[in-house]
Amino acid sequence: MTDRITVDARGTRCPVPINELARTIDTTPAGIIELLADDPNARVDVPVWCRLKHHELIEVSQADDAWRFVLRAG
Repeated sequence: MTDRITVDARGTRCPVPINELARTIDTTPAGIIELLADDPNARVDVPVWCRLKHHELIEVSQADDAWRFVLRAG
């Protein structure tokens, strides 16, 4: 079973959510990563960034006050 790592970037604005996500991917083995972000720009930025970096975006949902992105680092 693959471990899931959660990156909580709520309360930050662009480019911090993407920077935190990139730092996590760079320092951990490939696996499932969940990003929580309440920056409205993240809804566009994260899917684009995943495509550019060849990570698989598995799920995008809105929960409470934040967007939730689940991706497989690749």
